[in-house]
Amino acid sequence: MSELRVGLIGAGGIAQSYVEVFEALEGARITAVADVRGRAASAIAEAVRGTAYPSHRALLEDADVDAVLVCTPPSTHPEIVLHAIERGRHVLCEKPLAIDVDSASTMVAAADAAGVVFTMAAKFRFVDDVIRARRIVGSGILGELIVLENAFASRVDMSRRWNSDPTISGGGVLIDNGTHSVDIVRYFLGPIAEVMAVEGKRIQRLAVEDTASVLLRTPDGVLGTVDLSWSVNRVTDSYLTLYGSEGTISVGWKGARYRQASSPEWVEFGHGYDKKACMGAQVENFVTAIRDDTPVAVTADDAIASVAVIEAAYASLERSDWISVRELPGGESAAGEQVA
Repeated sequence: MSELRVGLIGAGGIAQSYVEVFEALEGARITAVADVRGRAASAIAEAVRGTAYPSHRALLEDADVDAVLVCTPPSTHPEIVLHAIERGRHVLCEKPLAIDVDSASTMVAAADAAGVVFTMAAKFRFVDDVIRARRIVGSGILGELIVLENAFASRVDMSRRWNSDPTISGGGVLIDNGTHSVDIVRYFLGPIAEVMAVEGKRIQRLAVEDTASVLLRTPDGVLGTVDLSWSVNRVTDSYLTLYGSEGTISVGWKGARYRQASSPEWVEFGHGYDKKACMGAQVENFVTAIRDDTPVAVTADDAIASVAVIEAAYASLERSDWISVRELPGGESAAGEQVA
């Protein structure tokens, strides 16, 4: 295959980051950009020497692209993704894949039927320190995992952003940052059996939650704890800590380390979080899957499960109780019933 031609749908902040990624990527480039905001589409199109379009439909009907990157708000994903799949385009869709399990399942089924590559963006899967931490856990030197702690909490003014409009985003910080959290938890612990979510005080007076805490439990009892906020700046060097029966791993923004229970010394590894590098690895994985017909790192089951766990978390917020995440045929999941 010659150079892979990619259409960028959505010209917002995350799209700008992808432009930087593609500048350093060999074998693929952005050749078309679509956004209902004409100036935004034209600005990026000019930067990548591509063509601007006023809508995703115009791009898909006119542009000669092999794949598309969907960087629009969650509520728009099903329409855009399904249209792209109908046109035979491979799709990398930004997180969250959808705001409900039914929509996510419909997209996955359509991609399977059409035989196109379809994956959800989950950049923390591609952070080198996170990958190395998983290998350390897999080696067994830290014993059995007991608890995983994750925190994505920093002050961000969301009052004028679409993320705080539930009709567009599907929710607040829980579906936004929480989608990353759920994928990280599942990456280390596997399937989630049940979820308990609690909302904190709303500081920004938004229509959605701006602070939340979530407990997640696996079928064999391993516990995940997640703290999320757009209004609290959590002062900590690490965003991921894993406690095992024989040791601990801490993965931070500037580095990572582990310590076995039998030793007083921490072992340093990794170089910290690099947004461009992990997004680049994510795009490379997508491109390689198209070129070489290899599996994507974030599978369809992963993407659907992330939506299902978030759906269960919102059900937990409403019912103030643990909610089961039930498995459906084909590996799909959905919010289940209250746990007795």
